[in-house]
Amino acid sequence: MKLDETPIPNGAEERAWAVVHAAFEERAPSPSERRVWRPVVVLAAAAIVAGAVASPPGQAVLDSIREAVGIERAQPALFSLPAPGRLLVESADGVWVVQADGSKRRLGDWREASWSPFGRFVVVARANELAAVEPNGDVRWSLARPRVRFPRWAGDRIDTRIAYFSGSSLRVVAGDGTGDRLLRRNVASVAPAWVPGEGFRLAYTDRAGRTVVVDADTGRVVRTTAAPAPDATIRQRGAASEVVADGRVVFRGTGEFRDVARSPDGRWLLVTWPTADQWVFVGTDGRRKIEAVSGITRQFGGGSFPRIAGWCCA
Repeated sequence: MKLDETPIPNGAEERAWAVVHAAFEERAPSPSERRVWRPVVVLAAAAIVAGAVASPPGQAVLDSIREAVGIERAQPALFSLPAPGRLLVESADGVWVVQADGSKRRLGDWREASWSPFGRFVVVARANELAAVEPNGDVRWSLARPRVRFPRWAGDRIDTRIAYFSGSSLRVVAGDGTGDRLLRRNVASVAPAWVPGEGFRLAYTDRAGRTVVVDADTGRVVRTTAAPAPDATIRQRGAASEVVADGRVVFRGTGEFRDVARSPDGRWLLVTWPTADQWVFVGTDGRRKIEAVSGITRQFGGGSFPRIAGWCCA
């Protein structure tokens, strides 16, 4: 069928124009001096409509937007990180560790991961297994449990705990794999979080939507409260997303942002941008600096856009 003979889905042109118009409105004005970065939206509305005509409703528009947004002068591959430390990455192909020089190592066919407090080990999980591995992928110990999710490690150099879900139950095990025990049954499907500066106190969400803080060793409820404000947050505003850190918007772009992680030295934020298939590194030390990397999905095995599980340990 010729393109001009294909029926245009009802509302396709209006939807496409609304997306492009919103993207244009979110674009920062270009000052006269040279800037280090600028998000670009270069595809015309007519081209997006043509894409929508040539494929199922909505999909071509999404694909076109994905090609049209992003940082213009992004690197084609991750050559290095802008700050010391290592990234932990969860992808459809497994869990990866990325070194500061850009080199990558796949740890294995795991679904989720979390750094140990000082980056010496990684706790990893898949359907029915929890394990601690070294950053080179060697397994230190393994624990069989049904439907393992949300592993989170906390502690100091000599005493650590790992919280994780087994089904809808919240459990805790020592960092050496011993003393596994049930902490709470029937909790909400929200990742638990160790409370900074409070030892082995763990925050989880109950079925009523409340944040409950418990002592992980005794099981005693310390307090029930609203969730603490994160270090940096992502919020959606219409067709755009923005990152808020230190009380101000530090980065904005069209489409979806997924994860944000702060570098160990505190000077950079890594923002993941699935819509553009990019990682964007945003300087936060007073200098307005942006570095971006394109083609992220293919660099971690393809399939789906990867998630950041932590930036650890300079």
